[in-house]
Amino acid sequence: MTTAVLFDFSGTLFRIESTEAWLRAVLDASGVAPGEEELADAARALEEAGALPGGTPPVRVPEGLAGLWRDRDRSAELHRAAFTGLSRQVPLPDPALHEALYDRHMTPAAWTPYPDAVEVLGTLRERGIRVGVVSNIGWDPRPVFREHGLDPFVEAYVLSYEHGVQKPDPLLFATACERLGVDPRTTLMVGDDRRADGGAAQLGCAVHFVDHLPAAERPDGLRPVLDLVG
Repeated sequence: MTTAVLFDFSGTLFRIESTEAWLRAVLDASGVAPGEEELADAARALEEAGALPGGTPPVRVPEGLAGLWRDRDRSAELHRAAFTGLSRQVPLPDPALHEALYDRHMTPAAWTPYPDAVEVLGTLRERGIRVGVVSNIGWDPRPVFREHGLDPFVEAYVLSYEHGVQKPDPLLFATACERLGVDPRTTLMVGDDRRADGGAAQLGCAVHFVDHLPAAERPDGLRPVLDLVG
């Protein structure tokens, strides 16, 4: 019998906005108004660089950023340095825009819950199944959950930067189970990264993977969780 479900954040319960929407929002807020072609070119370059957290991974990590990239989720400082480092590979009208882009991705407006997220979390609550979030991240996503109405369903947040440990290290999953007061062997981990989220299996957790797709392209990807927990 399943007593708890742990969810990853980005690509599992929420999806970040597109790279072009991310860049456009920051440029609009800063009063910079490039032409559409220039904006599209910069967005493509930022996407190739992997500069948007939660977006497309980098095509290539520069040698000078390799260490930061490997450990990026261990602290807020490392996370910001890694992603702004990737962003700075792309020339922008004002160098300050790279920090503004990083700040933008932490706002609730930059994130959209998957269409079935509220339904699935609410149903788990109704069934008495405890819910936690275990995320490799460099900042606090709780405001995103609150703004979009998912926070009432989450009983524990275990975030890599708060512990200095990244998934797939089983310590993060063990911490979540301890906080929820559940046995890992009766816990299901749901995520989109087979390596990182698959680390829960080392504790005896069941693991279920979803596809990291734009929200509109994955309307019901979380619903199978309800069948898995019975």
